[in-house]
Amino acid sequence: MLSVRDRRDRPPEEGVVAELQGFAVDKAFFTSHKGILLETELALTLIIFICFTASISAYMAAALLEFFITLAFLFLYATQYYQHFNRLNWPCLDFLRCVSAIIIFLVVSFAAVTSRDGAAIAAFVFGIILVSVFAYDAFKIYRTEMAPGAIQGDQQ
Repeated sequence: MLSVRDRRDRPPEEGVVAELQGFAVDKAFFTSHKGILLETELALTLIIFICFTASISAYMAAALLEFFITLAFLFLYATQYYQHFNRLNWPCLDFLRCVSAIIIFLVVSFAAVTSRDGAAIAAFVFGIILVSVFAYDAFKIYRTEMAPGAIQGDQQ
């Protein structure tokens, strides 16, 4: 009879190894163009969340929500787990994530700057920078993922 120690010391079977590799992190993704964009969006969203927490706590929920959404996309892309959900149009979801973040951070940043608090002004500045990063990401997604399909359809 095998004890718990004997089962733990044995190497796992092939099926178990294949299941565990589903969450293996692709380290090359973090240095890719998309990985750097997602990391930048994540860092700036965290900075804006901290600024809103220090000044106007009413607006921190928007930054926190975008932080978690960006973190989820970073996790899904880094582990390549999004490939298991092949019925979802991931470029379209990513594009919509960027567009919604642009709208949310534009509104919240301009609303926060009216308070004339130092942290709120910093959140406004970082918000405008973040909006430009999200706009660039949306532009790259549209150019690489969405526009080639429309161009190929017109040529045929």
